[in-house]
Amino acid sequence: MKEINIAGHSEIIIERTDYPVERCKSILKEEVTAILGYGPQGRGQGLNMRDQGFQVILGVRRGRSWDKALEDGWVEGKTLFETEEAATRGTILQYLLSDAGQIQMWPMVQSNLQPGNALYFSHGFGIVFKGHTSIIPGSDLDVILVAPKGSGLTVRNHFLAGRGINASFAIHQDATGNARGRAIATAFAIGSGHLFETSFEKEVYSDLTGERCVLMGMLQGAFLAQYEVLREQGHSPSEAYNETIEEALESLYPLVSQKGMDWMYANCSTTAQRGALDWAPKFHKVLKPVIQECYDRVKAGTEAQIAIESNSRSDYRQQLERELAVIDGQEMWEAGKQLRPLRPENAQI
Repeated sequence: MKEINIAGHSEIIIERTDYPVERCKSILKEEVTAILGYGPQGRGQGLNMRDQGFQVILGVRRGRSWDKALEDGWVEGKTLFETEEAATRGTILQYLLSDAGQIQMWPMVQSNLQPGNALYFSHGFGIVFKGHTSIIPGSDLDVILVAPKGSGLTVRNHFLAGRGINASFAIHQDATGNARGRAIATAFAIGSGHLFETSFEKEVYSDLTGERCVLMGMLQGAFLAQYEVLREQGHSPSEAYNETIEEALESLYPLVSQKGMDWMYANCSTTAQRGALDWAPKFHKVLKPVIQECYDRVKAGTEAQIAIESNSRSDYRQQLERELAVIDGQEMWEAGKQLRPLRPENAQI
């Protein structure tokens, strides 16, 4: 474990070397982990646990997810079951359905939970917004969270590459006295790189804010705004795309990931440095109030209510596909479709 101190705030970071696989297997030796749901997180976490030799089963409904599970090597009647049967077999239930799916399936899951079981989440939504979700676990359960800081696809790909993705963990209820051990051991069983502790509330507030802002919503909005300005000023699609997206993702953002923003600045031209240093405060002034508004709406439950109402509609999938098609059809991303294959590593010889 490593203690870090940032601006007087001390945190303990738990590293993979603190909990090697054999230690995690010892902690979980009497456990059967039942993963309910085979979306990106369910698939990534489940396959990583299975590959590392943990006792893990999968619970899904018959259909596309069931067929995908069979393709991935889960065995019907042995490691693959319908959702309700898996819920009865598990001692740790990884509740990895969508937020709307968790609401729908909660009565069934609740009825199958036994005293001493652990109810595991990778997102604090259902617990924190219980007034909207009605997900209120009994006091005789451990309620734990492990939230990988990335998509389920990244969880899987990082594991296959021998890396691992960082995750937060939290304990909402510790009925057995073993909740912390269960959470940490499972976190490394799913392939986490290192862990930091949080609460269900802080996880969901930061997660929903991040998704709406710099991770997704703001990113799309900023990319589109700059691309449109360049195009309106007569720049070609290729130039607008390269100066807005390609250079960001392929050249500059990896430098930020490696050693920080100052490192990226230091490895750019003096002209670029001056411009970035001058304009960053202007964007900070404009954007911080918008992000604060977003955070306040998240904390108040407004964004949760919007998400639940949207995701619970019978035509949700069709509406989502229409909205994604609008983004997919934007000239900016049409340019990307034609330019990405021309990257040297993608070019056909």
